[in-house]
Amino acid sequence: MSTLTLHRPSGPAPHRLSGLTWTVLRLHRTALYVWAAGLLTVVVALIRLHAAAAAHVGAVGDCDTSEPFPLTCETFPVTTAYQFYGYSLGLISACVTYLAFAVAVWAGAALIGRELENGTAQLAWTQSVTPARWLATRLAVPAVLLTAGTASAVLLTGWTYRAGKGEMIDGWFETNVFVSSGPVAVAYALAGLALGALAGLVLRRALPAAAAALAAAYVLHEALDTLRMHLWPAETITGQAPLPFPRGAMVLGGGTEPGAGGRSGIWATYQPESHFWPLQLVESGLLLALAGLATAAAFALLRRRHA
Repeated sequence: MSTLTLHRPSGPAPHRLSGLTWTVLRLHRTALYVWAAGLLTVVVALIRLHAAAAAHVGAVGDCDTSEPFPLTCETFPVTTAYQFYGYSLGLISACVTYLAFAVAVWAGAALIGRELENGTAQLAWTQSVTPARWLATRLAVPAVLLTAGTASAVLLTGWTYRAGKGEMIDGWFETNVFVSSGPVAVAYALAGLALGALAGLVLRRALPAAAAALAAAYVLHEALDTLRMHLWPAETITGQAPLPFPRGAMVLGGGTEPGAGGRSGIWATYQPESHFWPLQLVESGLLLALAGLATAAAFALLRRRHA
C-alpha cells in the first residue's frame, strides 16, 4: 500500500508580498493616519477655497467702477473672499511644496532608521524575508501612497488656482505656486523618500538619519529653487523701454546695448508662462533620476552588507 506524501511547493510562499505590505502598514499606521487626515483636510479645504474664489471673482465682476465711491465695492472681496482664498491657498501650497522635508525625515527616522536600530528589520530577515524584498516593500508602499495622495492634492490645487483666474495668487514662477501646481511636487516627495531611506541605511539610527535626510532635502530644494528658471532656454527681447513682456513673464536679466545713431537699446531675458510645463517636466525628470540613484545606492549598500 503506497502512502501519499505531501510536498511543500517550491518558490516563494504565496501572498508573501501582501503580507509584507500589511506589515508595513501596521508598523507605520500612525504615519498612515496622519497622511490620510492631512490629505482629507487639504481636499476639503481646496473645495471650500474653490467656492471662495468663485465668490470673489463674482463680486469683482459685479462691481461698478464708475460709481462715485468704488471703495465700498472693493471692500467685500478684499476683506472676505480674497483674504480667505489667498492666505489659505498659500498655506496649502507651502505644505505641498515642502512635503519632501517631512517625507525625508520620516523615511530616515521611522521607515528605515528605527527598524534597523530596534531590530525589527533583522527579525524580518530571519523569517525567510530577504533584505532586498524587505527594502523593496518599505519603499514601494509609501511611494504608491505618496504618488496618489500628492497627485490628488496637485490636481485640486490647480483646479482652485484656475477658479481664481490666476489673479489672487503669486506668479506661476513663485516657488510655492510652481511646485504645488505640477508633477514636480510628486517628484519631490519621491526624492525625499529615497534620500531618507538611504540616510537610514547609512546611519542605521533614527535621529541621525532624520537629521541627515532633512539636510539633504534642504540642499535639494535650495539648489533647484536657484536653478529652476535656467532649466529651459529663456526668451530674449530687445528694443526701447518699456519692453513689451508677455503677461505673466518672469524677467531673468537685462542690460543695454549700442544702437543705430548712437542710441542705446535695451535687452532682457525672460521665461514666459508658456514655459511652465517644459520647466516642470525637466525638474521632475531630474528629481526622479536622483530618486532612482538614491534607491539604487540603498539596495547596493544593503546587498554589500548582507552578501
